[in-house]
Amino acid sequence: MKRIGASVVFILASLFAFSQHTVRFLISSHPEIGLADTIFLAGSFNGWNPGDKNYRFQKEVNARLNDSVAQGNYFFESKFADAMYEYKITRGSWANVECRKSGADIQNRSFKLSSDTTIKLVVEEWADHFVKKPRHSTASKNVHVIDTAFRIPQLNRLRRIWIYLPPDYHTSASRYPVLYMHDGQNVFDDSTSFAGEWGVDEMMDSLSRKRKEMIVVAVDHGGAKRINEYCPYDMERFGKGEGDQYVDFLAKTLKPFIDRNYRTKKDKENTYVAGSSMGGLISMYAVLKYPKIFGGAGVFSPAFWVGPKIFNDIETKGKQVNAKIYFYCGGEENETMEPDMIKAFEEMRRVSRSKMETSVRPEGKHTESVWRDEFPLFYLWLVEK
Repeated sequence: MKRIGASVVFILASLFAFSQHTVRFLISSHPEIGLADTIFLAGSFNGWNPGDKNYRFQKEVNARLNDSVAQGNYFFESKFADAMYEYKITRGSWANVECRKSGADIQNRSFKLSSDTTIKLVVEEWADHFVKKPRHSTASKNVHVIDTAFRIPQLNRLRRIWIYLPPDYHTSASRYPVLYMHDGQNVFDDSTSFAGEWGVDEMMDSLSRKRKEMIVVAVDHGGAKRINEYCPYDMERFGKGEGDQYVDFLAKTLKPFIDRNYRTKKDKENTYVAGSSMGGLISMYAVLKYPKIFGGAGVFSPAFWVGPKIFNDIETKGKQVNAKIYFYCGGEENETMEPDMIKAFEEMRRVSRSKMETSVRPEGKHTESVWRDEFPLFYLWLVEK
């Protein structure tokens, strides 16, 4: 039996190795940068970390300093599994990301891998070379900031917290369900978003009074700590997972605060959580860890690949969950996205009595504009089914 087991392991390892291909990214030209500047690759393969030292470009050794093209002699080489990936080039932060010559944002770059390849790149301009016009707030009158420095005692950090109150909140005595959302910068206001807002407030404002109105609480992400806070498991690539503490904050600190200070329906059936990418992962985990507190979840484009131990938790904790769970992903995201999401759905269906829905849009990409379009479908399913 040991021999057979070893053979199987060897075969699987060999198959995995053969599915890996070397990709060499070569920047052939880019605008002038400072001598101390460093160029990075950020994409779906590293949690969109703009300053990941493991994805840092190197300067060509034979580049001539007096050569006008020498500014472009940067390369990065690594192995990737067969899949489709999206990415951008940065100089260590999203403020210094590549852009058009005009200063306009560019769409994510992408490549689909099936063999060793070299990708030649031209960076037209850097975003920080332009004076950005101030963006005006698009948040509706029903949105306000509870606190710009709300304390997260579990992590000893401060965070901005937003809240949306239904239009008739101040003229009625009604109590309302509450939806907790991650990446609060992107939920209500274009001026604080990275790549566009979800428009949750506009969508909620447009609802007929016959629809189920809801309070929405949005928590800003932790910047450089975003991946750590939204993953409950330690990660070899990204470090210590802090998702347990973050979910404890939602359940034990933020929810009690909201329930004390606003007219809410406090029961599980009226308490939900939602987010995208890493926010999708932590939303799934929140339902698993606190099945008696969160009665529903919007799991958008979940980054299960960052925390694959979520499948262990589904197996061991899923039977305690009886919630409404909406899974969404796009067909033009990382190729592991859809199979991972379907796997989570199928394993939850096997062990849980939860009411669940899956939505896969073939044209969907990993971006806020897509999640904005999908959010109303999730919301109406949540309140009407």
